[in-house]
Amino acid sequence: MPNDLLSYSQMPPPLELPTIQNWSCHNCGGCCRQHAIEITAEERSRILSQDWGTDANIPRDLPLVVRAGVFPWSKRYRLGHQPDGACVFLDERGLCRIHAKFGEPAKPLACRIYPYAFHPAGKKITVSLRFSCPSVAANRGRSVAQQRDELKLLERLVVPDGAEKIPPPEISAGQRLDWNDTLSIVGRLDNLIATGAGGVALRLIRALKLVELIGQARFEKIRGPRLDEFLEIVSTAALGEAPADLADIPEPGRVGRMQFRLLCAQYARRDTFAEQNAGWRNRWTLFRAALRFTRGTGNVPALQPAFTEVPFADLEQPFGPLTPEIDEMLIRYLRVKLQGLHFCGRAYYNVPLIEGFQSLALVVPVVMWLARWLAAGQGRKQLVVDDALRALNIADHHHGYSPAFGHGGFRGRVRLLARLDDISKLAAWYSR
Repeated sequence: MPNDLLSYSQMPPPLELPTIQNWSCHNCGGCCRQHAIEITAEERSRILSQDWGTDANIPRDLPLVVRAGVFPWSKRYRLGHQPDGACVFLDERGLCRIHAKFGEPAKPLACRIYPYAFHPAGKKITVSLRFSCPSVAANRGRSVAQQRDELKLLERLVVPDGAEKIPPPEISAGQRLDWNDTLSIVGRLDNLIATGAGGVALRLIRALKLVELIGQARFEKIRGPRLDEFLEIVSTAALGEAPADLADIPEPGRVGRMQFRLLCAQYARRDTFAEQNAGWRNRWTLFRAALRFTRGTGNVPALQPAFTEVPFADLEQPFGPLTPEIDEMLIRYLRVKLQGLHFCGRAYYNVPLIEGFQSLALVVPVVMWLARWLAAGQGRKQLVVDDALRALNIADHHHGYSPAFGHGGFRGRVRLLARLDDISKLAAWYSR
C-alpha cells in the first residue's frame, strides 16, 4: 500500500462521491494481513517513539518498521510483519494495536485511507473504493454519501497542491482531450453499464463496443459540442452492433483462452509478505504453475489457501446464469471504478482510457473464473454470491496495485485479447 501522499494547504476541490456504494469497517482484519503498509519518515519516528518495546503482546524478535527499498540506504519504510504475513500491530482479535492504544488518528495515513482512493479530475476529486475489502464488495455499512465530512478531512491529507493542474489521461496513445470531454466519455460508459437490458455481461459487451468505436476516431477536431454529437452517434451504433443475447456470441479462441488463463493466474496469486519472503522456492512454484496454466490441462494448481486443485476442464462447464445479486455486485464494481476514474491515467499505471477500460472489463470474466474455481473446490457446479464476492476480493487486491500489472507482459496480454475481440467472448462464456 504505497504512501506517497502530500498535504493540501489550500481549500481542497469538491468531492465526487459514489452514491451507489456503502461501506463501514467490520474489523475483519483482511487489509492488515495482505498489504505492505508503507509509511513516511515522520510516521516511522512517531511509531518508534511510542514505547512498543514494553508491550508484552508484540514479540521482541519482530521489527516494528523495516526498510521498504531494495538497497540498505533506502529512505522508504514499511510496517513490520508477523511470520504469517499479518501486520506486526494486528492483535489476535483482528484489531489494530496502534488504534487501540493511541486512537485512529495515530495510525499510518495509508491505513486510515483504506479502502478509499482519491483521484484528481480537473476541478474536482473523484472518490473510489477498493473491492479487496469484503465490506465494500458486499456493500455493507453507511452510505458513502453520508461520509462526506470524514472524507473531506482525508482529502486535505492526501490531495496534493495543484491537483487541478494534473492533466487528464490519454484517450488512446497520443490522443488527449480536456477534462470535460474526457469525463463525457466516462459518463457514456457509466451509462451503458448502469442501464439497458440484460445483466452485467451484456452491458459490458455494449460498453466494449463503444470503446472500440471511440478507439477508431481521431480527435483533432472533435471537441466540446462536436464530441457530444460524436458520442451520441457511436453510442447508438454500439447498441445496434452489440449482440442482444449471450448465446449469439461465439466462444473465445484457443489463443485467447490460454492468455486468459495466464491472466487469471496473476489475479489468483497471494503476494503477501509471507509469500514474498519464501524466496526462490516460491518463484519456482509459481514458474511451474505458469506452465500448467499455459497448457490448461490436468488440475489447476492452487496458488493460495483459498483454492484447491480442480480440473481445468470443470471450469469450462456452464455454472448457470449469474444471480441478480452477483450481477448487482459486478455492475456496482464497474460503476464505482468508472465514476472514480480508478481504471486509467495516474490511478492505473498511466495507461490510456481505452486500454484501461479493456483491462477493467477483463476483471468480470476473471472474477467469474475464480468464482467457478472456488465453487468447484467445494464440489458445487453452481455459483453462490459468496463465491463471486470472495473472487472479487482476490482479483481487486491486485488490480491497479500490483506492480506487475503495469508492466509490458500484463498490458500486452490485455491488448492482445482486445485485438482478438476475446474480451466480450470471455465475458459471455463465463457468465453461462
